[in-house]
Order: sequence, then C-alpha cells, then structure tokens
Amino acid sequence: MKVIFLEDVRGKGKRGEIKNVPDGYAQNFLIKRNKAKAATNSAVSQLDGEKKAEKKEAAAELAEAKDLKAELENDKNVVEVSAKVGADGRLFGSVSSKQIVNEMQKQHNLKIDKRKVELKEPIKSLGYTNIPVKLHKQVTATMRVHVSEK
Repeated sequence: MKVIFLEDVRGKGKRGEIKNVPDGYAQNFLIKRNKAKAATNSAVSQLDGEKKAEKKEAAAELAEAKDLKAELENDKNVVEVSAKVGADGRLFGSVSSKQIVNEMQKQHNLKIDKRKVELKEPIKSLGYTNIPVKLHKQVTATMRVHVSEK
C-alpha cells in the first residue's frame, strides 16, 4: 500500500515521502496513529501544493535575509555603544550581544535576534569591531560596532 508520511517514522520514512509499506502495517499502525495517510491522487496533489508553498516561503525568507544583510553592511549603519572605561582604556565589564542588538534597535530600527549575533566572546576594548551575524543558513552579514567612552 502506498502511503504519504505525515511525520518522520524511524526506519520507514520521513515527513512528505511517498513509500510502499505492507497493508497491515499501514492500516493498523501508520494511518491509525496519524503518522501517514493513503496516497490517493488528491492527497498527492495536496502534498505537491504544500511543497511548492514551502519553497516559496523559503525563497521569501532568503530574500528577506539578503535585504537585511545589505542594510547591515551599509557604511552608515555603525552601531554606537558607550561604556565605562578605566584609566588604561579597558572597559569595566564588557559589551554583550544583547546590548549590541538593543542599540541596533534604538539607533537604526533594525530588529535582530541576539542569538543570531555570533559574538565569540564579549567586547572588552574600545574601538571598532566587525561582528558576524547569521541571518539565514546561506546568508551571513558583518555588522560594525563602535565602542566609545561614556
């Protein structure tokens, strides 16, 4: 019996796949537990429509990420962060990704998730720093941050 998997079933198939499985297994386990449905013509065409919609959505997300990358890498979009500084030019504490994202929101009206900022370790010195930001699987932007004295 041909079935369309509605969710991943270990050892049998992944979500969205169409496979032949034994009739009893399909009827008594997969279909009964809503893990699969029978692969009728209408179900197959519905699956194709869902796949096309997912592709469109993924393309839209990629385009949005590319636009945001262009905006982030614009020379005018430097994030200014001020911090307390000691006598030797070192910061009291450090500048974290959360502070950088908050300042980016205030200064340039760009909302970025702090988990996407790939700051290996917090910034502990004055000056300009280039920070990679992972916007999408395929898109990584570089954001400039300027830490100045308060």
